[in-house]
Formats: sequence, C-alpha cells, structure tokens
Amino acid sequence: MKKIYYAIAALSLSCFNIALAQQPNVEFEKKYFPKSKDELKMAKEQLELGLEEYNHGSPFNKIKALPYLLAANDFNPNNAELNIMIGDCYLRSTEKEQALKYLEKAVSLSSPLKYRAYTLLGEAYHLNYEFDKAIAAFEASKKLANAKDKAYQSDMTYIAKKIAECKTAKELMEKPVNVFIDNLGSVVNTSFSEYGPLINADGSSLYFTSSRPDQHSITGSDEQFNENIYVTHRQAGEWIAPIKLDKPINTPNTNDAAAGISPSGDILFVFLSENGGDLGYTKRNGATWTPKKSLGNAINSPAHEASASLSPDGRTLYFVSNRNNPNGTHQVYYSNRDLQGIWMPARPIGKPITSGYDERAVFIHPNGKTLYFSSNGHNTMGGYDVFRSDFENGRWTTPVNMGYPINTPEDDLFFILNASGRYAYFSSFRKGGKGFYDLYRITFRGEDKPAISVSEDNLIAYMQQPLNEILMEKKVQVDQTAVTLVKGVVKDAKTETPILADIEITDNDLSEVIASFTTNSETGSYMVALPSGKNYGLVARAADYLFHSENIDIRKLAEYQEIHKDILLNRVEVGTKVVLNNIFFKVSSAEISEASSMELKRVVAMLNDNPYLRIEVSGHTDNTGSAEFNYKLSMERAKAVVDYLIKERIDAGRLTYVGYGFDQPIESNATAEGRRANRRTEFKVLENK
Repeated sequence: MKKIYYAIAALSLSCFNIALAQQPNVEFEKKYFPKSKDELKMAKEQLELGLEEYNHGSPFNKIKALPYLLAANDFNPNNAELNIMIGDCYLRSTEKEQALKYLEKAVSLSSPLKYRAYTLLGEAYHLNYEFDKAIAAFEASKKLANAKDKAYQSDMTYIAKKIAECKTAKELMEKPVNVFIDNLGSVVNTSFSEYGPLINADGSSLYFTSSRPDQHSITGSDEQFNENIYVTHRQAGEWIAPIKLDKPINTPNTNDAAAGISPSGDILFVFLSENGGDLGYTKRNGATWTPKKSLGNAINSPAHEASASLSPDGRTLYFVSNRNNPNGTHQVYYSNRDLQGIWMPARPIGKPITSGYDERAVFIHPNGKTLYFSSNGHNTMGGYDVFRSDFENGRWTTPVNMGYPINTPEDDLFFILNASGRYAYFSSFRKGGKGFYDLYRITFRGEDKPAISVSEDNLIAYMQQPLNEILMEKKVQVDQTAVTLVKGVVKDAKTETPILADIEITDNDLSEVIASFTTNSETGSYMVALPSGKNYGLVARAADYLFHSENIDIRKLAEYQEIHKDILLNRVEVGTKVVLNNIFFKVSSAEISEASSMELKRVVAMLNDNPYLRIEVSGHTDNTGSAEFNYKLSMERAKAVVDYLIKERIDAGRLTYVGYGFDQPIESNATAEGRRANRRTEFKVLENK
C-alpha cells in the first residue's frame, strides 16, 4: 500500500498586521556573527545534518530533521529559510500547532521566500482550525505569486481549492453531526501508523494494517517499517491485543496490507507488491488462510490498485486504481463477476463520484447500494474526507460529505460501517492520536437520543474518553436500506459436530443464485448480510447429507435485524425429514408459485444424485378452516410437487404423496408466525438402497 503523504499546500495571507519587511533576514555567515565563530560552525553542522534528512522529501525524514534544525535555530532564530523548514517539519508531525510560531516568524523577516512562508503559514492555520486566518493567508499568497512562473496557473487553482476547503470546514463545523468518535486506544494503536480497518459484518473481528517495527526492516524513501496485517477480536465489549497474521498472509521483507474483506469475514483482499501494486485475495480455511492469489488482469493493471470492497451478493468488486491517469490520481473502478465466477474487465465508476482529484478507500455497505469513499476532491474540508453516494434509479447520487467531526482538515480514510449502521471504523491523522494514523470508532447517535454529558461518556465510549465532547444536533445519514444479518453454525443433526458446507443464497422471485460461499471448515460457522427488499432462500449442502433450506422473506423489512440460525443437516437415511421452506403456493390453492422454482430444482438434483432414493412428499396446513378443507388442500399441494418432479423425469415409482392437513403442526397455531411455519411442504426418505 502506498503511504498517503501531505502535499505542501500553496497558501497565502493578506490581512495580518505583519509588515512584508519587518525584520532583517540573518544568514548563517561570519559577518552576522563576528564574535561567535565556534558557535556558528556548530550551528552550520547541525543545519547540514538537518538538510540531509529534510531533502529526502518524505514526512518521516522531515520529522527526523527537526532536532538538527531546532538546534541551528537556537543559534540563529532570524533566518527565514530555517524557520520555513522547521514549520514545514512540524506540519508533517503530530504537533502541527508548533509550526505557527516559526512560520509567523518567517513571514516577519525580509526574504525572497516570502511566498513560500505565507504558503506554509496558511497551511498551518488551516490544520489548526483557524480558517479565517488561513483564507487570509491564501489571498496574500495569491498577491505574492509570480505570474511569470510556469506553475502560476496550477498554484492559483490550488489556492482557490484551499480557500474553498476552509469555507467548507467553517460550514461543516457550524453543524456537527451527531456522533461520538473514540480512539481505539493503546491496545490497538501505537506510535506508528495503523490504518485500513476491516470488520466482518457483525463487527466481532477487526483486521488492519500497521507499519510497526516488529519485522525489523525498513522500506522505501520514507524509511518506514514494512506493512503487516493484524487482527484483533472483540471480547466483553473491548478489543484484545492484536496478533500479526502468519504466513501466507504476512511475508518477510515485503509490504503486506489489507485491502478489503467479505461480509462473512472469510475472504480477505490483500495488496500484492508486484507490478507496482496489485490486488489479491486469500480465503479462510479453518484457522488458517490459503496462499494469496492475484485477482487477475481483469482487475489488476501495470498501475496501482488498492482498497477492494465486495458487494453483499459477491457479484461486484469496487476498488481504486490510478490507471489511465497521467497525473497519478486514483479513481473508483468496479468489476462484475459472471455466472461462471469470472471477473469481467473493470470499468471506472465515473461521475459524480470521480472528482478529478484522488479517490481512495472505497467501501460498499452490506445494503448493496451505499458507497463510502475518501477523496481530496469534492467539497472536502481539507486532506481526504469521507463521502457517501447512493445508487438510485440506475445511477450514483452526488457524493455527500459525512460531516464534522468525522471529517477534519487532516486525512480521514478507510471508513467502514457495520451491518447495523450503528458503528463505523476509520483511520485518521488527528490531534490527540497515539502516533500518526490511528484507528477510531464512530458511534452514530439517533435523533431521539439526548446529548450525553462528559460524565456519561464512558457509557458509549468503550475505550477512552471521546475526542469530541461538544453537543451535536445534526444527525448524519448512514444507510437507507435495512440489512438482515444471518449467522450461525452448520452441524450434523445427530452428533452436532460442525460441518464444512456450501451455503447458497437465492433470490426466489428472480429464481437465481445471488451468492454462494462455504462455512468455516473448522467451526462450521457462517454469516451473510442480506439487504431488505427481497424474498431469499438460504440453502446448506454437504456431501452425504440432505440439503436444508430456510426462507428469509424481508421484502417489507425497514429495520436492521440479526437472525441466529444454526442449521442441522441430516444424513441420507430412512425416516429423515426435510422441510422445503422455499416452496410456495397461492392462497388457498395448490398452484405452485414461480418463486418455488429454485427449491424444486434442488429436490430434482438431490434425486438425480441419489438414484436409489425413494421419498414421500407431504403437505401441511395451519388450523384456519375446516379439517376437511385443509386435508384436501394439503393433499393437492403434495401432489402438485410430485407432478412437477415427474415432469422433470423423476421416476414416479420413487415418489409418493400424502396430505396431513393440520394434524402435524411444528409450531403453535396461536400466532401468525406459528401458522406460517405450519403451512409447509416436507419430504421424508422412505428408502435408500
């Protein structure tokens, strides 16, 4: 993963009470220090050491340059260039407020570097939330800019953008969104960078990337330690100490970064260092992970790819790439997977999401229609801000800034939301952090919840005191489509031992498979996030077992919910019964609904795979109506299923049918849910030679 650096902003100043030539600029020359020859020599040595680090160009080298430059400044505090460099170094650090006094000093000195000094002073005011002063700095910088300079037009464009950022910041801070933001604390964060948080759908596991010194190697001109992927799990409401993942995910002397995760948490998308940066994946196999594989040429290119997010149906992958961009900026791309599981050539998502600046850290919510990403374009308040866009009426809506304090004048990236929409995680470089980029949790507060006093913060902030303690009124929009999170364990019905099973999700109304995955081979666990608005079938299969189906009809659900459903699979044995939960009939009729197509095909496939199997198909009803009516209806429905199977060339001698009316309920008929469960079709194994 490429590190995200701060560009040195082109800022300016016009309304400060500082004269352009208030004090003389003092160079490191003998004529200025005739009686301090030895001290001058030592100061120049410190200056040279500082310049050696500073001129490497990376923020981390500039921070390393600070002690040397400060030592030289102690001897000569009246050199404009030195004060500019010190201010620049502090702007790359976690102590950005320290930059102000050096840059204010620089602009008070007579120097041809006045434009550069005002530029950085403007950036310092911006990052320290003094937006009016920053705007004034930008305006003055415009006046000092050389119109004959080749970079003049680009400088003016940049200055105009920075002024717009300050104005946006003022507007957003006047109406802060209704959230708490908590640093994940020293258990997770270190004095080094932590970024790229990834959570599974229920938020129980958190993966992230960190460049901390446990690999004992440094990489690149930034002299950071190589990246590694870590995981922490939530126990008793708190995150436990992170563990660095073993091979094949983390490998020695390379950058290994997490790029995305499937809602189930069983597919991890990773950054591959080859070809300038490709996307790959690994799958969980019990307690271990499979070797990393490239996502292929449909997604990867000779350019830089990063940050992948898989749609809940597994059919679309969103990611960022800087391919075909001469200026090196990234934009969001997507690739669709065909029915054979092959990724189609990626295409840019285009406007209005593409800004012409840099888009990073894309995330598609489990609702399948809300896209979150970070950008230093659009109406950012500075650096990278988090935005959202919804897919409505066949197109993406204009991106909306997620607001302050989620966004700041610093970089705010890698926003990822849990399925309920209650909590989000992201990475930010902001005041009060443990180091550079830290991981934070956002708690979204509802409109009807009263503001919480500082003394009550510990009830919501599970780690540390919230960074933001002001009262907030505006509720941030998170997701519009409710999600149902279904999770559980697939087990053997008799022994209750976990089973490696295939899980298939179908859209019953469209009669098509929309997602498929396997359970954890060691624990048998599964998890899937289902957006509302559909009638789903969930089917579990395993070798030597009869399939099991569940119906999840959430066409009208408007709220988030979790369903815990352990699935018991029966071996193919005489006497075993299977409820066909996805066979539907029209009201008071034996006419099979079209939404039953996928379930009926599964029964056909099972009988073809087990040619010696003979079954009884039975119909059941609730107790609404007379016993005679229900007995007849249940018989006709069972016969309708058998007739379908015969039409599909299943030998009639292998099939029998019976109607039980309401004589064999499996739930109480006193409730609507119970009656719904009792209206069912089953089959029972009669023979398996």
